[in-house]
Amino acid sequence: MITAVAILVCAIFTILGAWHFYMAFAGHSGESAAVPSRDGKPTFTPSAGSTIAVGIVLLLFAVLVAGTSGILILGLPIRLLTGLSYALALGLLARAVGDLNYVGFFKRVRGTSFARMDTLLYSPLCLLLSAGVATVAYFGAN
Repeated sequence: MITAVAILVCAIFTILGAWHFYMAFAGHSGESAAVPSRDGKPTFTPSAGSTIAVGIVLLLFAVLVAGTSGILILGLPIRLLTGLSYALALGLLARAVGDLNYVGFFKRVRGTSFARMDTLLYSPLCLLLSAGVATVAYFGAN
C-alpha cells in the first residue's frame, strides 16, 4: 500500500517537474494562471532559469519520496530521509494554507486566473501531496 502511495506522489512530482521544464522553454503571454496577479499585472515574472530550477527541485522531491519509501536506494540514513520528507510535507501544507494574500486556501485576492486555479487545483494538490509525503515518511521509516 505504501509503495502505491509513494509511486503516485513520485509520479505527480515528476509530472510537475516536467511541466515546469516545458513552461521554461514554451513561455506564455498575457494573464497567466501560473503566477499570482494584482490589477491585471503579475506579482512577479519568473525567468526561464528560475522555472527550470523549480522543475529540478520538484524532481528532487520525487527522488526524496522514492528514497524514503525504499523504492530507490540513496545511501543516506533513513532518519535523514524521513526528516526531510516530514519537512517537505510541512512545506506543502504551508503552501496549501497560503500567505493570506495571493496563494492558498485563505487568500484575499480572488477573481484572477491564478486565484481560480489555485482554489481548484494548486492548493488542493499541495494538501494531498502533503498528506502523501507525510504518509510515506511515517510508514516508509517503519
